[in-house]
Amino acid sequence: MDIRRVQMTGGSSYIITLPKEWIKSSHIKKNDPVGLSQQTNGTLLINPKITREGVQRSKEFKVNENTDQNELFRNLIGAYISGYNSIKINSKTRMPPHIRPIVRKFTQIVIGQEIVEETDQIIILKDLLNPAEMPFNRTIKRMHIIVKGMYEDALLSLINNDITVAQDVISRDGEIDRLHWLVARQYKIILRNVSFAEKIGTNINTAMTSFLISRIIERIGDHVVTIAKNVVSGLDSTLDKKILNSIKQAGLLSLESFSKSIGSFFRKDLKSANENIESISLLRKKCEEINTQCLHYNLEGPTATSIGYIVESIRRIGEYAEDISENVINHLIGEDI
Repeated sequence: MDIRRVQMTGGSSYIITLPKEWIKSSHIKKNDPVGLSQQTNGTLLINPKITREGVQRSKEFKVNENTDQNELFRNLIGAYISGYNSIKINSKTRMPPHIRPIVRKFTQIVIGQEIVEETDQIIILKDLLNPAEMPFNRTIKRMHIIVKGMYEDALLSLINNDITVAQDVISRDGEIDRLHWLVARQYKIILRNVSFAEKIGTNINTAMTSFLISRIIERIGDHVVTIAKNVVSGLDSTLDKKILNSIKQAGLLSLESFSKSIGSFFRKDLKSANENIESISLLRKKCEEINTQCLHYNLEGPTATSIGYIVESIRRIGEYAEDISENVINHLIGEDI
C-alpha cells in the first residue's frame, strides 16, 4: 500500500498527491476531471473515467451457417452476465435462418435486452434496464417467493398425484434462471466498477453475498423441478399414505428452513441463521426414516426410483438452506468488523 500524507493549502483546503504511475496509466492530463465517490465503509473511490461513463461496452459474435445454436445461446448469456451494454451478431452473408430464433429466445429469457437494430446481416441488442429499478434485495425476495410457491405446488402435486400441477411447476423454472442471471450480471458490473453499487443502493460485500444466495436459490429451484419431474414420470397412485405423509413432513421442514434462511438475511438475524443450521440434522433424520419405510414396504421399479430422487432433492434443499444461513452468518460477522 502506498501511504501519502494529507496536506493543507490556502489555509482551508486539504490535498493529497496521486501516484504518477496511476496518472499515466489512466491517461489523465492537467485540468482533467476525476470522480470522487465516498463508500459506505469510509473509503474514497477515485474514478478516472468520469468523462467516459457513457461509453458502451460492446461484444460482437460472428455467425455463419455452421454456428451451433446451443453454443451461440450460451455465448449470449455469457455476454449478458459479463455486463456488456451492446451485443452485435454479425454474418458476412445473409443471416442464417437458425440464428434469429436463438437471438429472440435470448431476449425473451433475460431481463433488459432488446433488439434495437436488425438487417439482413446484423442484429444489435441493447440493455434497456435501469439498474436502480432492480436492486439486489428486490430480486432475491422475488426469487424466494417464486421458488417457495413452486415448492409448495410440487409437494401438493406429489400428495394428490396431480401431473398438471407438477408440469406447471416445471414451466416456472425459467423465471428463476433469468433473475439469477440478472443478479450475476449486476455483481459482475460492480466488480468492474464499484461506483455502480451506489446506483442500486448496496456495497460490494452485500453484492457478493446476494450473488452467492441467488446462485443457491437457483439450485434449490432445480431440485424443486426434479421433484415435479418425478411426479410427472409416474408415481404409483396406490403409494402408501404413510410414506406420502412422511415425505410431506420432510418437504415442509426443508421449505421452512429455506424461508428462515432468507428471512435471517433480510432481518440481519444472526441468531436465527445459527438456529436454522442446527435444525437441518432433523431433516436428514427424517429423510433416512423415509428410505427405511420404502424398504419396509418393498417399493421397487419406477416408483422406488422416483421416491429416491424426491427424498434426495428434499434433503438437498434443506442443505442448501443451510448454505444460505452460513453465508448470512459470514456476511453479518463481516459487517461488524
